[in-house]
Amino acid sequence: MANFTLKVNGTTHQVEVEDDTPLLWVLRDQLNLVGTKFSCGIAQCGACTVHVNGNATFSCVTPVSSIGNSEVTTIEGLSKEGNHPVQKAWEEVDVAQCGYCQAGQIMNAAAFLEQNPTPTLEEIDNAMNRNICRCGTYHKIREAVALAAKSK
Repeated sequence: MANFTLKVNGTTHQVEVEDDTPLLWVLRDQLNLVGTKFSCGIAQCGACTVHVNGNATFSCVTPVSSIGNSEVTTIEGLSKEGNHPVQKAWEEVDVAQCGYCQAGQIMNAAAFLEQNPTPTLEEIDNAMNRNICRCGTYHKIREAVALAAKSK
């Protein structure tokens, strides 16, 4: 076991875990931030997406030992009031069905729009293809990301 100091959602936390523990399990089991979901465990679905220094990152395959002084943001830390432009667009378009992938989808979209604030629909599709939606709401996801881009 090793001690790690992590900055998550603007707060510093001390955790004691194995070096190779995935960030996902530290967030969920140690810090009780359960908005980040586990699904595939092999970086194929995107349900576990968080931001590490603003970059969309699959937390299921990111060892806690690789975080260092990086800033981690989870869906709980994206906005205090749930009013991030992507979250507002998600609600306006009514994207969610089962909702399981939504935190990862939103985190990926938010990081993407920070890097590309005026994307084309093709760029949205390419950026969002990292995340799988079991319900198939891809047309609504595209619409919400485009709406969020316009509202930023």
